Amino acid sequence: MDLHGFPGLLDRTAGVLTLVSLTATVAWGLVAADRWLMGPRGRLLAQAVHRATGTCALGFLLAHIGVKVAESHVSAEAALLPFASGGVLIGLGAVAAYLMVLAAATGVLRGALAGRGRGAARRWRALHACAYAAWCTALVHGLNAGRAPAGWVTACYAACVTGVLGTLVVRVGVPRGRRGVPRSLPLPSAGGPPFTVSRGLRPRTPVSRLRRSAPQADRAELARTQTGAHARRSLP
Repeated sequence: MDLHGFPGLLDRTAGVLTLVSLTATVAWGLVAADRWLMGPRGRLLAQAVHRATGTCALGFLLAHIGVKVAESHVSAEAALLPFASGGVLIGLGAVAAYLMVLAAATGVLRGALAGRGRGAARRWRALHACAYAAWCTALVHGLNAGRAPAGWVTACYAACVTGVLGTLVVRVGVPRGRRGVPRSLPLPSAGGPPFTVSRGLRPRTPVSRLRRSAPQADRAELARTQTGAHARRSLP
């Protein structure tokens, strides 16, 4: 196997693969955050894909920076210090790299940063949302830094933009009132159904799924409701 051309091939493709992986990470992150279009199992799968593509994006990013520095296409100072040298577009690439690392770090530390009340959760979301800024900055950097992109590179970039915008449209287009599990489940009235499905729940949702997806207080409420329903059905 001839490895002489491998650095050049990696130089041409590592940056594109970084953006493609980052695009998949952003798209799957939007999918995993939706509670109406997907059930609990689907969201867990989306989160796993989100983490896997994020790891791939970091790996391709390290390869992209390493090859550029090794091939003397950019200095180590320009790669590590944004706008120190190398021009504005190279500086944007360094900014995108740091934003990607910040988004990955907040994802790893989600339990420690977001598990301390609503204020901490909001701050965590704001920090993790820097992935969107990283994606936009990387897009500008990739299309304009260095030599003119080839046709297949431009097509990949167009597919990335289409993918993220399409996912965002679907995510925002779902009515907010139908998302998520309701904060409380009403008790049944005499002679009524075992429990009432209020907004935010799909009709005919199995009780076992409700127990897994509802908050702890709602699970207790649902258990009491189901117990009362069984007691009524057992009466003569």
